[in-house]
Amino acid sequence: MKINPLQFQQTVRVLEKMLRFESPADAVLSGWFREHRELGASDRHVIAEASFTILRRLETLRAWCAPKKPNARHLLLVAMAKLWGTNIKEFGEAVNEDEKTWLAAVKGKAQPDSLEARAELPAWIIERLADQSEEAVIALGRALMQPAPLDLRVNTLKARRAQVLDLLRDEGFEAEATPYSPLGVRLAGKPSINRHELFLRGEIEVQDEGSQLLGLITGARRGEMVVDFCAGAGGKTLLLGAQMNSTGRLYAFDVSEKRLANLKPRLARSGLSNVHPTLIAHENDVKVKRLAGKAQRVLVDAPCSGLGTLRRNPDLKYRQSPESIAELNVKQASILASAARLVAPGGRLVYATCSLLPQENMGIVEAFLAAHPDFELTPVDSVLAEQKIPLAVGDVLQLNPAVHQTDGFFAAVLTRKQ
Repeated sequence: MKINPLQFQQTVRVLEKMLRFESPADAVLSGWFREHRELGASDRHVIAEASFTILRRLETLRAWCAPKKPNARHLLLVAMAKLWGTNIKEFGEAVNEDEKTWLAAVKGKAQPDSLEARAELPAWIIERLADQSEEAVIALGRALMQPAPLDLRVNTLKARRAQVLDLLRDEGFEAEATPYSPLGVRLAGKPSINRHELFLRGEIEVQDEGSQLLGLITGARRGEMVVDFCAGAGGKTLLLGAQMNSTGRLYAFDVSEKRLANLKPRLARSGLSNVHPTLIAHENDVKVKRLAGKAQRVLVDAPCSGLGTLRRNPDLKYRQSPESIAELNVKQASILASAARLVAPGGRLVYATCSLLPQENMGIVEAFLAAHPDFELTPVDSVLAEQKIPLAVGDVLQLNPAVHQTDGFFAAVLTRKQ
């Protein structure tokens, strides 16, 4: 990657904001570009790529900088020298003599051999993956460093996957069917799709294949009462509604008015008429209690660390901490217990996260089952077979980017006994 002096200075300033880890990196970048509209498309591309590469490779870059405590400028210089092969002479007047001497020494350093650097994961995350081998942790970390592909979900109310694939390929897109989700299409690169006629007509939505699988294993059927307990902007809500063929009643609960507002245009495009977006104050809101024992399916995509999405959000591994995970665990347990009250006898409760940490996943499920003997774990393999999904994972769904090429999702299927 070649960086000119303007791009260098701009990248340093963006990184200074990102490395405070006070706000999501993509929000920092968007805000910066809004403030600096004079930057051209090529400048924006270089600044974004450089910044996010440094976030992905931060453990290694810090190790190369040691014993110097690196700032944004140091990290960019080392990335240029070690990752992008910039010759010391090419830096020109951008660096002083002391920096040239230091960079020459850094150039000679070998790849750091710590597990943190090889996996590009902080020590606190590695400690929480202690049930995995060193090789598995490295494979996971390296997979999380790769940019995510663009996955689409076909809205079965309006289109069929084969038709969508044919149309996209005819237009020159590199499109293929996703290997597991029968609704998914994967596009090579990152083409802009939100102005495409398929998107505008509501025939496709952007949704990671792993997220699609969470909706599919909920198994919503026509005429049922279904609750998406933490609906957010509604990607899985729309999938559930299509599974129900726009019949029955589908409640989309969320505590964020802004997130539910973002659902409205998607809902309008989808053609669904059975969705009821509902703002709740908290998981024990009276609107929740009114549905006690009435829902055949309840999906809980719980608030979590988001560490399964590091391909898209590499800064999350530094914006989360052991303390924030402990706080999330309390919230996750409370939300799951509240959502369970809605499930009718014989009904299905799906607990899901986009996390890789056992503390947010099986730990929450095991504690819930111990406190709720009226629920039992249903092996997810049987549910996947029911949906004709060619995937064998055992009792619970743990999607690994290194194995499944999806984001890192977890899901457990819990059935309320009759």
